[in-house]
Amino acid sequence: MSSSNCSSLRVAAALVAASAIGLALACGGGSSKPPQVITPPGQNVAALSVNSGPTGNSANGVFTSVTVCVPGTSTCQTIDNVLVDTGSIGLRLLSSSAGGEFNLSLPSVKDASGNPLASCTQFVDMSFLWGPVRTAEIKVAGETASSVSVNVFGDPAFTTVPATCSQGSSMNDDSLQAFGANGVLGLNVFVEDCGPFCVSGSMIPTGIYYTCPSSGCVPAFVPLAQQISNPVAFFATDNNGVVVELPSVSSSGQPSASGSLVFGIGTQSNNALGSATVIPLDGSGLFTTAFKGQNYSRSFVDTGSNGIFFLDSTTTGIPGCTSAMGWYCPSSNQNLSATNMSTVGSGSTSVNFSVANAETLFSNANNFVFNNLAGPQPNSFDWGLPFYFGRNVFEAIENSTISGHTGPFIAY
Repeated sequence: MSSSNCSSLRVAAALVAASAIGLALACGGGSSKPPQVITPPGQNVAALSVNSGPTGNSANGVFTSVTVCVPGTSTCQTIDNVLVDTGSIGLRLLSSSAGGEFNLSLPSVKDASGNPLASCTQFVDMSFLWGPVRTAEIKVAGETASSVSVNVFGDPAFTTVPATCSQGSSMNDDSLQAFGANGVLGLNVFVEDCGPFCVSGSMIPTGIYYTCPSSGCVPAFVPLAQQISNPVAFFATDNNGVVVELPSVSSSGQPSASGSLVFGIGTQSNNALGSATVIPLDGSGLFTTAFKGQNYSRSFVDTGSNGIFFLDSTTTGIPGCTSAMGWYCPSSNQNLSATNMSTVGSGSTSVNFSVANAETLFSNANNFVFNNLAGPQPNSFDWGLPFYFGRNVFEAIENSTISGHTGPFIAY
C-alpha cells in the first residue's frame, strides 16, 4: 500500500487538494456529543463501504454505487466501486476501454463552435486524469440530477494528452490499477470544479479545460453551466450538502467498514445539524488547524485522502517510514490533539487523533481500514478519511442557508 495524492478542490482557489491514501485520526473530539447514529440506506441515503477496492490493495478507500443514464432516456448503467471524495467536485468515470466499468455513450459537451470539450485533472504527485466532458443523468440512492457535466477518463477517442495537462509526466491514471476505482464522485462544498476562474479573464488557465477541434486540444474558457459539477447541487431536494457517516474502527485496523452517505442537511429528519459544531469555510473551502501553538490556515477535510496528511517530520518530530514511503512510522503510537477553527467566522472544536506506524499497520495483509494512518504534507492539515471514523461530518454547499448558517461550512 502506498500514499497517493489527488487534486481538485476549487481550481480557482489554486489549491491542490489531496485525494489520497495517507493519514489518520483516531475517533473522538473535545466536546460532548450524543452517541453516533448511522442512518440506514433510503431515499436520501446511499450505502458506503470502506474496503480494499476493486484492485484489492487500497487502504481507506470509501466507495459507493452510482447510476448513470443518457439524459432523457432509460438507457442507464450502475457503476460500483466509485470513490467518494469530498476533496474534489463532480463525477469522473473510468472508461471500460481502460479497465473500468463505464461503457455508455453519453452526449458530448461542446463549445460555441461545436467542438467537444475535455477536462484535465492534475494531482500533486504529477499523475493526472484526461478525457472528454459528457452530459449525464446521475442517480444516487433515490436522488437524481437530471443533466450534469461529467468527465470520462481513459476514453479511447482522447488518447492524445496535451502537454499542458501531462506536464511532462507519464503517470496517466487511466487504468483501474493506476486509479484504484471505477470513478470518483466529487462532493466538495462548491458547485463547479473550477468556477469563475475558468469562465473569463486576461489569460486562459492551462491544465483544466480544453476545446478539441480536429487540429488538437487547446486550453479554453468554459461557462459555469458546462463545467463538471457537484451532482448534489442539482438534486430536486436534499441539495444543500451531504453528511458522511462512518463508524469507529479498531486502532489495529480491520478488513472493512460500512457507513452511509446522507444527502441534504436539515432537509429531512435524518440529516438535522443537531448539536454539531459549525465551522464556516473561506472562499477556498479551507479552515485553520491550531497544533502545538501554531496555526495552519490551509486545512480541509477530505474523504478522498486515505489518511491524515499533516506538516512534516521536522515540525512534528514523527519519523517517516523507510520502506512505506509517504507515511509516518513512529516507534510507538502518537496520541495528539489539535483545534479546528474557522478563519472567516466563529466556530471551533478540538480533535484528538493518533498516528501509528504505517509499516506495522500494513504488515497485516487482511486489514485495509485504519484510523491512525498518517503522512506528511508540509504547512497544512488534510483531515482525510480517518477523521471521519466515529463521526457524522456535515459538509454544506456554498450559498446554502441551514439553521442560520451559510455555506460553505463543515460541522461535526
